[in-house]
Amino acid sequence: MLIEAHGLRKAFWIPSEERRTIREHLFGALRRRSFERVQVLDDVDLELDAGETLGIMGRNGSGKTTLLKILCGIYRADAGELAVRAPITPLLELGIGWNPELDAVDNVLLMGTIMGMSLAEARRAVPEILDFAQVERFANLELKHYSSGMAARLAYAVAFRAVREVLVIDEIFAVGDVGFKARCEARYRELSAAGHTTLLVSHDPRTIEAFCPRALLLDSGRIALAGSGAEVASAYVELAQRASAA
Repeated sequence: MLIEAHGLRKAFWIPSEERRTIREHLFGALRRRSFERVQVLDDVDLELDAGETLGIMGRNGSGKTTLLKILCGIYRADAGELAVRAPITPLLELGIGWNPELDAVDNVLLMGTIMGMSLAEARRAVPEILDFAQVERFANLELKHYSSGMAARLAYAVAFRAVREVLVIDEIFAVGDVGFKARCEARYRELSAAGHTTLLVSHDPRTIEAFCPRALLLDSGRIALAGSGAEVASAYVELAQRASAA
């Protein structure tokens, strides 16, 4: 088992009073600020074996991103047990780690090495990454001039090339045009066939049903359902429909 998590719990303290302006901060400093404890994850269990793809679904605020960040070592759980026995390549927030003052090539070298590639390996991979992201023409353009879509494609291209044993991705096929999504799907299938392990978060029932033999449905920080990708996708649609009708 590459990843085992048992009884994970995580809460955040949220200020009950929002302060945005300087005036609000100055006058707010004169009175005690109160906080509300929000339980984001509550007794979550998860197991991921080598070569497996596990899907995670849930509405916004259900705890998906917090769970991924705990598994990747970004957050520490308040309680529970976690064992991660393989290196993880996370792609959670597009653009995190980019230097907007550097061009695409330098950013590929930067992010590639951060994700575990050697500098020599990253240099060799630059042409392939730029081609996958379809930004070869803009290789020497500073990233601050890139559109959000171009930067997103580049981020995915680096992650797909730098992937180690476990790939953790949030909304893998939600970026780019039809052609780029098709390349992402093809690359994912290559990684899966090569034995890579994937943790895949998506709001798209078709993605979870097509790529995930097993999946989890999170609701209010708890696992509402653990089953096949098709079962979880169907339950997610019903959950979303009930929430929109309420």
